[in-house]
Amino acid sequence: MEVILLEKIHRLGALGDRVNVRPGYGRNYLIPQKKAVAATTDNIARFEAERAELERTQSDALAAAQARAEALTDLEVVITAKAGSEGRLFGSVGTVDIAEAVSETGVNLEKREVRLPEGALREVGTFPVELHLHADVDVEIRVTIESEVG
Repeated sequence: MEVILLEKIHRLGALGDRVNVRPGYGRNYLIPQKKAVAATTDNIARFEAERAELERTQSDALAAAQARAEALTDLEVVITAKAGSEGRLFGSVGTVDIAEAVSETGVNLEKREVRLPEGALREVGTFPVELHLHADVDVEIRVTIESEVG
């Protein structure tokens, strides 16, 4: 299935690229999420007419992501959780917990922007966590998990 990308998508292409994707990926994800449109002659003409506006929207989103990245650079977040005597947590610290802790510092962050490739954090300590704010903007913060006293 050939589609026209309406925004930059990691490992797929940039705004305006015509790419071939599997039909299920196109119909079930790209098109409903407004990330792409089917590459028909009508959609190609409509895209070319709206291209300047889409590029402006894309550049505004990139600028906003870069501003958020500046605010998040060198940020260290402390999360307290219940832990055993060996330092293992009762439960885990996941993307939701990290996003809430960062949002409390004043920078808005959604859980989908937090990347934990090795899964949730399950021990006391300091960990680097990557935040994916935009297709071109990634920033790393440090998350310190402390044992809850009590």
